[in-house]
Amino acid sequence: MTTRTASDSNDPIVESRDQLAIPMIKGEKPKDRWRIGTEHEKFVYRTADHRAPSYDEPGGIRDLLMALTRFGWEPVIEGGPENGRVIALSGSDGAISLEPAGQLELSGAPLENLHQTCAETGRHLKQVKEVGAELGLGFLGLGMWPDKTRAELPIMPKGRYKIMLQHMPRVGTMGLDMMLRTCTIQTNLDYASEADMVQKFRVSLALQPLATALFAASPFTEGRPNGYMSYRSHIWTDTDPARTGMLPFVFEDGFGYDRYVDYMLDVPMYFVFRDGQYIDAAGQSFRDFLKGELPALPGELPRLSDWTDHLSTAFPEVRLKSFLEMRGADGGPWNRICALPALWVGLLYDQGALDAAWDLVKGWSIEEQQTLRNAVPSEGLDAPAPGGGTVGQLAHRVLDIAAAGLAARGEVNSMGDNEVGFLEPLRRIAASGKSPAHDLLDRYEGSWNHDLSKIYDELSF
Repeated sequence: MTTRTASDSNDPIVESRDQLAIPMIKGEKPKDRWRIGTEHEKFVYRTADHRAPSYDEPGGIRDLLMALTRFGWEPVIEGGPENGRVIALSGSDGAISLEPAGQLELSGAPLENLHQTCAETGRHLKQVKEVGAELGLGFLGLGMWPDKTRAELPIMPKGRYKIMLQHMPRVGTMGLDMMLRTCTIQTNLDYASEADMVQKFRVSLALQPLATALFAASPFTEGRPNGYMSYRSHIWTDTDPARTGMLPFVFEDGFGYDRYVDYMLDVPMYFVFRDGQYIDAAGQSFRDFLKGELPALPGELPRLSDWTDHLSTAFPEVRLKSFLEMRGADGGPWNRICALPALWVGLLYDQGALDAAWDLVKGWSIEEQQTLRNAVPSEGLDAPAPGGGTVGQLAHRVLDIAAAGLAARGEVNSMGDNEVGFLEPLRRIAASGKSPAHDLLDRYEGSWNHDLSKIYDELSF
């Protein structure tokens, strides 16, 4: 999630609704400037007892962050010089930040190709493993804590999280699970124009459940099977309906920046950031803010940075800011971190592949898309696909399109390898016909003999 440390008091005041499309318009880039941003979260645990460490304890999350500064990362402080806390790190590889219960996230730098993305991921994991070995910490790649209750998890000292944790139970039954018990991998991609954004948004939104099925890795809750392939994906169905979901309006005629602005104006606010502090505005309306009638800041008009913050508080399956975010995948092992951007870059960054993917999904009705989204969390690759067959069968066609798109890009490394090889983990999953969660359940019933502690031995980075 976004980490803010400055109030941006010099930002323009938003005096007209027309200004609200500015971040999206500024996101437009010619193809030679398109970049790849990859975000990945991981669970942090004590190797001695698998407990989730708190922020302040010796060898805990704060010490982890500070130890990483040896690699050139700079601390990001929230709360001012006297009582501030290190809540993130910034560096040439992007930013390292904390999710609400101490999940560690790398928000990678915008990179030109997947070879760079995978090298960045490798550097990050090498660094955290080195520090983790010294502090007695391990790192687990899954979509959800397999064995922790909410009560067993710490809360990180970030201002926006306090507001969100208070608000979530008012609007859904599983928002706290989303915040405290889940991890994801995300890919952020560019667009050339409003029309290009629309086509990419539609293709990626329709196919987001396919990514969920290929990456599904959260079949356990509090030490037992939960009946889902991706419980993380299921959690989003009752987190906050005002800011989540499949966004049917994206497929309506005339969709573009202005329609997305309308959607975001209808998403209730969480906060306003002023003078280094988060002011609780949970449930209040940005439309009222535009009129100077926000109860949290009466008489004050928003700044453009307030709108940028607000854009980060909606959580649909695909999110538009100044780029498009692919949000459907569970957290997973190292090779799947590289595979997710390979899937979406292959589909969206070559026009031939993008057109082929659009041809595949353009006949799907809104009802069929929602049925697919509803089925995938529990059924994974076995879920029925629109038009017949299963999601697993659909995956082969989609991966072929993505592979052709990656080959067409012609991005090779020093060995002469192109980017197509990064799809191989997904090829193996599709060939097996089973989502990764199936394999975890097989181990649970087989070699683990219902002892879920084995997951730390076999699934840690």
